[in-house]
Amino acid sequence: MTTTSAADGSALMGADAAALYRLMTWLSPAFPVGAFAYSSGIEWAVEAGDIGDAETLRGWLAAMLGDGPGFCDGVFLVHTHRAVEAGDTAALRDIAELAAAFVPSRERQLETSTQGRAFIETARAAWTSAELEQALSHCEGTLVYPIAVGLVASAHGIPLQPTLHAFLHAVVSNWISAASRLIPLGQTDSQRVLAALEPVVTATAERAQRAALDDLGSATFRADLASLRHETQYTRLFRS
Repeated sequence: MTTTSAADGSALMGADAAALYRLMTWLSPAFPVGAFAYSSGIEWAVEAGDIGDAETLRGWLAAMLGDGPGFCDGVFLVHTHRAVEAGDTAALRDIAELAAAFVPSRERQLETSTQGRAFIETARAAWTSAELEQALSHCEGTLVYPIAVGLVASAHGIPLQPTLHAFLHAVVSNWISAASRLIPLGQTDSQRVLAALEPVVTATAERAQRAALDDLGSATFRADLASLRHETQYTRLFRS
């Protein structure tokens, strides 16, 4: 029988353990940001017939990740994290303002702004941080979800790379959760879709870390239309 000592280099200790604990908490489906109420237009895509099974869902989400809001939100998170880390308050304000305007529909604006506000309010209430309060004091207006995550994580000293991967995983998991209630999709197929999207998440995170703000842009026109048309959809389970 072998035991693992506290000196074992593989053991998580101190700041690393705290960072992992907070990321797992903040980006868990149980964290109260209200993500379960939103589908990012997937509800309309299901009704229109664009998504009807695991394979069509995988293709739709791969596009949203790599060429749509997944990539754009990743870029915003990256630049927010770096601005807070560098103490560049002017850059932080500019990034937050751009991110708030960078949404294709009223419902998408509601989705990301509501989650951003809830994320910050809950994190502030449970984890006090002078650095976070200082960063927030320089922000004005709406803080959308990726801005909120990047800001809070950086203020707490959590490294960028795991924050970005955890954020993209949480976003994809919520999309799949919404689709599983609409198609419907079984638990095993849901996990297969999540597994199939792993390399897309990794590639999107790598691109987002290299991207400048001038590289922002999307080509998911059908997904943007879905977000717009959901607003007038007759029967709805979700708010977006």
